[in-house]
Amino acid sequence: MQTLEEPVAIRPEVQSDVGRRAKRSYAEAAVVLIAATIFFGCLLAPPALMDDVDAVHAQISRNMLDSHDWTIAHLDGVPYMEKAPLLYWMMALSYRVFGVHDWAARIPIALAAVLLCWIVARYAGWAFGRQTGAGFYAGVALATCCGLFLFTRILIPDVMLSLCICLSFWSFQRALEREPEEPGDHGSHHPSHHRSHPRRWAALLAVSLAVGVLLKGLIALVVPVGGALVYLAITRQLFSLRTWRRLHVFSGALIFLIIAAPWHIIAARAMPPIFDFTMHSGPGEYHGFFWFYFMNEHVLRFLGLRYPHDYNTVPRLLFWLMNLLWLFPWSFYFPAAAKLSYKPVDRAGRTRLLALCWAGFLLLFFTFSTTQEYYSMPIYPALALLVGSALATAKLSSETRWLRIGSRTIASLSAAAAAVIGVILFRVRSLPTPGDISKALQQHPEAYTLSLGHMGDLTLQSFAYLRTPLMIAGVAFVIGAVGGWSIVQHRAVLAFAVMMVLFCHASRSALAVFDPYLSSRPLATALQHAPEGRLIIDGEYYSFSSVFFYANRTALLLNGRRDNLEYGSYAPQSPGAPRVFIDDADFARLWGSAAPYYVLTDETRLAQLGALVGPQRLHQVAASGGKFLFTNGMVTAATLHTDAKDNGALW
Repeated sequence: MQTLEEPVAIRPEVQSDVGRRAKRSYAEAAVVLIAATIFFGCLLAPPALMDDVDAVHAQISRNMLDSHDWTIAHLDGVPYMEKAPLLYWMMALSYRVFGVHDWAARIPIALAAVLLCWIVARYAGWAFGRQTGAGFYAGVALATCCGLFLFTRILIPDVMLSLCICLSFWSFQRALEREPEEPGDHGSHHPSHHRSHPRRWAALLAVSLAVGVLLKGLIALVVPVGGALVYLAITRQLFSLRTWRRLHVFSGALIFLIIAAPWHIIAARAMPPIFDFTMHSGPGEYHGFFWFYFMNEHVLRFLGLRYPHDYNTVPRLLFWLMNLLWLFPWSFYFPAAAKLSYKPVDRAGRTRLLALCWAGFLLLFFTFSTTQEYYSMPIYPALALLVGSALATAKLSSETRWLRIGSRTIASLSAAAAAVIGVILFRVRSLPTPGDISKALQQHPEAYTLSLGHMGDLTLQSFAYLRTPLMIAGVAFVIGAVGGWSIVQHRAVLAFAVMMVLFCHASRSALAVFDPYLSSRPLATALQHAPEGRLIIDGEYYSFSSVFFYANRTALLLNGRRDNLEYGSYAPQSPGAPRVFIDDADFARLWGSAAPYYVLTDETRLAQLGALVGPQRLHQVAASGGKFLFTNGMVTAATLHTDAKDNGALW
């Protein structure tokens, strides 16, 4: 019998289990720290919210918070029915807690990015063995890849969608797996390690699908279901009764409907007709919420028949190949991942096969649809799992040739990038930088419907404004070039991770330089400090959307009844919406009245605006990034008084 003074013997397998759990915790903490350094480190402005969808989503969330209408989004009083609401709800909650700030709008996106990296680390550790380091490698690869950083610079829900889809596939696999097969944990004999809990995982699968639908629509259902069906067909489980029993389809469907259905039903009832399946979309037509959200935004967009056609599409081959850039630098380990076994004979093989079905189905689906570059973001976690699995083989196998080739290639490209940056810095060393960077850019508006459209605007002169970001990026690439030649694979991975953390912050610094060009915040600030007056936007809402957010005001839209607000302007439930749209004749009459007005325009429309009222009647208040704020000259002598005739005609 043991006494109180005698040490308690701890079984070796328990000691081993404790050690493994501690090591896993350290690895996951490191992933979270790296991800937080990038995504939380880039929360604050500058850069400010950009014109276009960035500031649009931030303002929608504020409008919901102010109006308490949590069903239908509104912009400038016009119903906006394009998107699911959950992103807006989360940003509004952030506003409620932290106040209405641009950084508060970014918090949900940053949280989702960090959480996604952590989930991928746990998924990879569970699938490939916690002892192998696969969880760390997969989490770091996702946290530091180019695409995840680039496409979280704007307030779109795709990183949250990617999180939901990743959870869906992991829950699907966990529901089907027979525990306790867990590489690296064979020594554990605790009963809890032998329970698979398929009902719990099936419930989490349903929750993930439902939340994804509230974030991005039906694509959150199509990709996991499609990828899972392909996987079940390949593994010959599609017609197995055991499969469907473990997935608990009926209870899962009930959970899904309880979460996802209420908003859709309420929105359809708020904007009738409730059902309309018309396969035609055109100007001046209104068919209610159901038709616009499901038929126009899902079916007709997929077919390329959506109206308005205010979007572009990436060429199919480019859509596939650009994922090599989005996963840079880790995409150079894809050949090593291709050498792994995809036979579903163990958990690692099944996970690799599922990741392949997951990525392949999404890419194939969008091959037949209109696409944007960021539509492939949900496959980043799948590719990160494969990269993590490939890098983990360095600890388990002597066959690391393709890993060494990948590391050397990344190091060589990093050295080349550092050299190019050095040449650019040398060439712009004495170039002046008057004003802001917009003066050195060449605009290509036809490319701006694509996410990287502004890259074509760069000139050699523009790099003179980017000296500091270039120097930071140069240091980053030098670290990658040196560290990548390490004979120890783990050190090369760490060097590439440090390189990408620095590169991401260099990119953030560069975006701050682009602020006057991509955002209209300086004009909003000037407007806030100017005497009171009614605002007119020359063009559609999106072109100066950051002014609406930072100045927090409504405006008249000159020839702006098009694109995203056109459909909602015809809704009979918002009779005041058309009154925010004015034409040239209305503008000339208002500008010549005694009431004080401001107008926002850019250099491409300046001549046309001057032709309407005369250049001498456009009194400049502020200019920034090729955009201008003018007044009709009455604000210094008048307060906001509008005659009844103008008021009744337009508002």
